Amino acid sequence: MVFSSMTFLLLFLPITLLLYSLRSNIKWKNGVLLAASLLFYAWGEPVYILLMLLSVGVNYVCALRIDQSRSKPHLRRLWLIVGVVASTVFLVWFKYAAFLVNSAAGIFSLPFHMAEKKLPIGISFYTFQVLTYTVDVYRKKARVQKNPAWLLLYVSCFPQLIAGPIVQYSDVEGMLLERPFHPVRFSEGARRFVVGLAKKVVLANLCGAAVSLLDPADASLQMSVTGAWYSALMYTMQIYFDFSAYSDMAIGLGRILGFDYKENFNYPYISGSISEFWRRWHISLGSFFRDYVYIPLGGSRKSARRTALNMMIVWSLTGMWHGASWNFILWGMYYGLLMLFERFVIGRKRMENIPYAVRLPVVFLLTVFGWVIFYHTDLTMAARQLMAMIGIGVSEGGMTVLPFINPLTLAVIRKYSFIPLVAAVACLPILPAVKNRLPQNGFTQAASYVLATGLLLISLVFLVGQSFNPFIYFRF
Repeated sequence: MVFSSMTFLLLFLPITLLLYSLRSNIKWKNGVLLAASLLFYAWGEPVYILLMLLSVGVNYVCALRIDQSRSKPHLRRLWLIVGVVASTVFLVWFKYAAFLVNSAAGIFSLPFHMAEKKLPIGISFYTFQVLTYTVDVYRKKARVQKNPAWLLLYVSCFPQLIAGPIVQYSDVEGMLLERPFHPVRFSEGARRFVVGLAKKVVLANLCGAAVSLLDPADASLQMSVTGAWYSALMYTMQIYFDFSAYSDMAIGLGRILGFDYKENFNYPYISGSISEFWRRWHISLGSFFRDYVYIPLGGSRKSARRTALNMMIVWSLTGMWHGASWNFILWGMYYGLLMLFERFVIGRKRMENIPYAVRLPVVFLLTVFGWVIFYHTDLTMAARQLMAMIGIGVSEGGMTVLPFINPLTLAVIRKYSFIPLVAAVACLPILPAVKNRLPQNGFTQAASYVLATGLLLISLVFLVGQSFNPFIYFRF
């Protein structure tokens, strides 16, 4: 089940909210939310719910043992290792085993092949979340949760279960025991959810449809320079609106239910540096790798060489987290190298002295190139598109000079002519700036409700007529 489906919008969510609001008792609310979350996850893949239950169960026991072994550091460390290994082994088996085995077989010319496993939805997200609980208990950053049902609720809570944001246990520990549920929060959360829904079904899906018509991986399509750039730019918009929309909907639903989830996106395409981009893009993932990988490795406290190594380890893992394919590893290393270049070659002070008007387009173009690598699991296709963007066509017959534009590209641009303009406005902080300048009175409040209702109706109309409605980050 996905948020942008009629089943969720017209059946699952209304029934869940009705039952949730029947009683003010926190145990009742947690019970309803837990049952709804397990149903939500089991809707499409009921067998994989056992995997999540096992992961939570093992870490529940390990955290209890860690808490009971306060005077025995070696035992505490042992139980931490058991919890971390027990969780990551599931992720490695389903997501990376086939990739690692087949890559090794290819490198050493071994005559065997391992079939890829079907990836349980959301396993990367809930694995990281349950790990934050065990590690936070070990660090004495959070108290051990004695009630296994509440721990399971933290991991399985349906607003952020299958595509984030990654919620650290210490951030919601208190909310599991007490949280508000009243009309003002409901209204704010509902409007945030509707904005995310509109971003997804209108902008992300239309951008994705344009990308599919100019897919460079389709060898039957005649490429052009404009087509290669248009496809790359539309995917740049698609992945932002797709993922940030899900985060908006998750944050909105969380607010309705009384949870305050941290922001996961902050207009990343206005960044003036690569490091700033990653402070604005998928913030929860960056926070996880910083707190649970980079800092434990030593962070920036060691020598420049060690710092560089730590950064490359983190960025390689960031790439691998997104998928078991060489293009994701290359994409992660690409950003790692860019971050090293900014830090050790340009330097922070020199970077700040470069005019923002120069830095902005450079960073954006580097980001677009990165998304081309990210998009193509076949590195040959990634190279083909990157070469096409500079006017060179690559095929079995050799290299050719591509036309600037062709009839197919022109037809796609005409069909989706308004999308780039709307997407450009929506990915910039223009609307929040306008909102902040408006007086906060009854009229603007009423206008916000009218606008949210209009966006909801438009989204429903698009949902009825669309067959293209994927969530990109579900595969991660």
